Amino acid sequence: MSLDYGSIRSKTEGSDSTDGQQRGLHQVDQMNDDSYSKSLTNLSNSRAALVETHGDESGEDSCWGARHTLVFLGFLGISCVYAMRVNLSVAIVAMVKSQPKNNTNSSESSDVCRLPDGYDPSDDANIEGDFEWNEATQGMILGSFFYGYILTNVLGGWASERIGGKMVYGLGIVITALLTILSPLCAEWSTGLFIAVRVLEGAAEGVTFPAVHHMLARWVPLTERARFTAFVYAGCQFGTVITMPISGWLCDTDFLGGWPSVFYIFGALGLVWGVVWFLMISDHPETHLRISEREKNYIMESCGTKQGKAPPIPLKAIFTSMPFWAIMVVHFGQNWGFFTLLTELPTYLKNIQHFDMKSNGLLSALPYFTMWVVSLLYSQLIDRLYASGKISTLAVRRISMIIGIYGPMVSLIAMCFVDCNEVLAIVVLCLAVGSNGAVYCGYMCSHQDLAPNFAGVLMGFTNTVSNIPGFIAPSIIGLIIKNNQTLTAWRTVFLIAAGVYLVTNTFYLIFISTATQPWNYPKESHEKDESKKRY
Repeated sequence: MSLDYGSIRSKTEGSDSTDGQQRGLHQVDQMNDDSYSKSLTNLSNSRAALVETHGDESGEDSCWGARHTLVFLGFLGISCVYAMRVNLSVAIVAMVKSQPKNNTNSSESSDVCRLPDGYDPSDDANIEGDFEWNEATQGMILGSFFYGYILTNVLGGWASERIGGKMVYGLGIVITALLTILSPLCAEWSTGLFIAVRVLEGAAEGVTFPAVHHMLARWVPLTERARFTAFVYAGCQFGTVITMPISGWLCDTDFLGGWPSVFYIFGALGLVWGVVWFLMISDHPETHLRISEREKNYIMESCGTKQGKAPPIPLKAIFTSMPFWAIMVVHFGQNWGFFTLLTELPTYLKNIQHFDMKSNGLLSALPYFTMWVVSLLYSQLIDRLYASGKISTLAVRRISMIIGIYGPMVSLIAMCFVDCNEVLAIVVLCLAVGSNGAVYCGYMCSHQDLAPNFAGVLMGFTNTVSNIPGFIAPSIIGLIIKNNQTLTAWRTVFLIAAGVYLVTNTFYLIFISTATQPWNYPKESHEKDESKKRY
């Protein structure tokens, strides 16, 4: 028995892949109660057929298969990516000499927080760093990574389709690791060279997300998609959670010179990961040497993608697709809020709430630990609901984005009212970042929903645009808080991010679809099929 799981999905979600009529694309979004019930029955029958064919829905006799190894190493790779990206956010606090602030000891103003009793910044001699960078320069340095990052996302998706995601993903992380190890030397040589290296690091990392998205589309069945996609991208939070407190601790020691050790250690970990990745992973189930025949058949029939020549990219169809623009817009908004906190949270905790270096690293990581836990637990719950047939794919995406974007939006507005209550500030930040973990079951799966054959390319396009906030947000924030470390200035920062969340997520919820788009299927194959029908 050979079951085309892609056709099952099209039937249950209302896609019309045979004629490409636009009227079929949103049929799933407009089902009445009767037709929706029938679609759930069809989906249950389809899953039953898979179980009959393969014995169970895992496609594997044991609890661990080749796809699990891919997902786990993909998770560790994303962890390395974020470790090498965010280490600078903590290290820069130790690298920079303290700049005169107009509010540090101002107890008369209600717009600043008093220093804690017994707190003396001069006691933290190790954070009186080597560089005299003001807030604007620091914003430029923190944002320079993204100048390179946005240049290679589309290239990463295109290259993954041509030479395979294994090579693109692996080289992207290994090259970043080498540049990370060179970063301290470059920083001491000149600020300009340090910025250039960060740009190159961004360019190397830019290919990673499209490449791993390409791999997931070919390896992860639909019934596991939300859970496994969330697990891989939970590496963002895991890498952040590990990096921030360890970086804070390393900067506070003399090990390998203090702050330079942050770059040496995480760069070395990236190189070790690269060796394991190239030894263990294959581009496609068909070419994997150690995969069981049972698991391979299960993945091939479920994912509906095959090894072969990459089809031409339907650029016109992609850029005239409203669901694609829904992903593009919300991806931009998600990253604006995410990068606002990721790059600036240590600065906020140090200059506004007056946490010391060790506490800063640990507390900066706490919201991302919350997000990591939420993303894993939420993905398990939502996958179980979906597998039971109680909710549709579209409902999964929309519910996830309501929680994952509107939740942080409300929390950032609440940050405007916490004032100098450091405990409440940490709690609200944990809520803001933690609830964001639901997005991995939302828009981060939408690329694979719309076009599994072009998931890497679509991620390349949306990730290019979405990372523009990576350098715009730190620069704008640097201008807002330059010589103005006040509660009012930071309220402005939080409200801007909340506003971006509101507009972009509303657009996504209105225009997103989970129907497989007609342009997912190669034109040449369609023409050959039509030719066979004629004869």
